[in-house]
Amino acid sequence: MTNPTLTYFDAPISRGEECRLALFLAGVPFTDERLKPADWATRRAASPFGALPYFTMEGHPVIGQSNSILRLVGRLYDLHPSDPWEAARHDALMDAVEDLRHHMGPLARLKDEAEKKARREEAAREYLPTWAGHVERAIGPGPFVGGQKLQVADLKLFVVMGPYLKGAIDHVPTTVFSGAPKLMALQAAVARDPRVVAWYARKG
Repeated sequence: MTNPTLTYFDAPISRGEECRLALFLAGVPFTDERLKPADWATRRAASPFGALPYFTMEGHPVIGQSNSILRLVGRLYDLHPSDPWEAARHDALMDAVEDLRHHMGPLARLKDEAEKKARREEAAREYLPTWAGHVERAIGPGPFVGGQKLQVADLKLFVVMGPYLKGAIDHVPTTVFSGAPKLMALQAAVARDPRVVAWYARKG
């Protein structure tokens, strides 16, 4: 049987990166297929839901949507809770990450720079701290969502926070999540996990 394939854009960001991390942490040999925009233009019509990422494994249907891929990998390789109620708690946090992306994504596509600046500054004052506060209350004692064990929900939170903490989002200060200390501690705990360190050392 051939290795499974994770297909996403050729960038270490967003929904594709969290799925790559999950597979790597699970110890699953996989083909990391990275598409250029021109490649995607010819592949979109054949993809599930016309979107990336998607996950292909021999003998199974192609799976689209990042949260579905994360849950599948988590269930197969013990990176997602087996208890239905605890799993639902983690699922809700992964959905909350998608809420953030759906809110902030359109701002990146604004053509008017003055409007983009104003909208992002407003988000930094209001939406993002409020979002972080909701997540903070859902984390529990930490350092991870489920306590001492790193799971796929932690990877999703880690990846979505990265660009903000690195100052890659113009007009949003790197301190935007500082009012959520448990969330910040979770991000730091994921970053220092030896497997995560190894992934980023490997990708160089």
